[in-house]
Amino acid sequence: MEAKSGDIILEVRNLKMYFPLTKGIIFQHKIADNKAVDGISFYIRRGETLGLVGESGCGKSSTGRAIVQLYRPTAGQVIFEGVDLTRLKGEALRRMRRKIQMIFQDPYASLNPRMTVGGIVGEPMVVHKLADGRERREKVMELLKVVGLNPYFINRYPHEFSGGQRQRIGVARALAVEPEFIVCDEPVSALDVSIQAQIINLLEELQEKFHLTYLFIAHDLSVVRHISNRVAVMYLGKIVEMAGSYELYDNPQHPYSQALLSAVPVPDPVVEKKRQRIILEGDVPSSVNPPSGCRFRTRCRFAMKRCAEEEPPFKDYGGEHFVACWRLE
Repeated sequence: MEAKSGDIILEVRNLKMYFPLTKGIIFQHKIADNKAVDGISFYIRRGETLGLVGESGCGKSSTGRAIVQLYRPTAGQVIFEGVDLTRLKGEALRRMRRKIQMIFQDPYASLNPRMTVGGIVGEPMVVHKLADGRERREKVMELLKVVGLNPYFINRYPHEFSGGQRQRIGVARALAVEPEFIVCDEPVSALDVSIQAQIINLLEELQEKFHLTYLFIAHDLSVVRHISNRVAVMYLGKIVEMAGSYELYDNPQHPYSQALLSAVPVPDPVVEKKRQRIILEGDVPSSVNPPSGCRFRTRCRFAMKRCAEEEPPFKDYGGEHFVACWRLE
């Protein structure tokens, strides 16, 4: 899939992330691969937010971690500002990581309980040699203020904060090195609904203020619609549809996207009553041994013989609305 126009900051080409499954206690040998991400391609323009959605286990978080090189991809390219990150190692990769940061899903597990807030937020500045001593302390206090926390919390520990406050600390840590691109890995899924809205609004404000670009990973479609310019729908290691946010929600083409959107509640009871609810039958197949052809065919109400024989191409059907489905051919 080729990027067509605009200032492309990140391009992912045929990305694969396989996790080996081994057998044996002392002499281990590989028996299969868990194909978490299996050949996906997309691009993100500077200053936009791409939402990545799908049910649990489809490979969303593995995609995010492979992009920032927390997982080294099995195959494919991750091109950030013209540089293939998969080829970088050591100091060169560390320098690029200043431009790419990540906000993690669990605000309880992602903060070191033995470090103060000042240590957590200031650590990236130490690693990248950006500030020291009093200057670092002042920058940390300024960052806490930016994310809506009292700057005098600098000497407190993570256990003294609520989930929403912890996630704000995580956001401040990501901003500490002045990045250009942030992977937001389900940053609100562990929070109460009222707090979710606050964090989403904060991320939007920060994007405007610091000219950030986001990959926003989530399974809540209503959250993704609110924050994203474009949305990519993922199923069992593959992206099956990608389009502008409003285009995807108003005119979903892939049967899986249609099923996902039919499950999103609508606040208007009259509209809700008229809507058709699409119930998917069966379970998600194993990513160790995925179905042949189209990954979704085992649960698709429109499945044809061709769906089992050939994998559908991920094609642009007009207006940068990409779909992988034989039904549209």
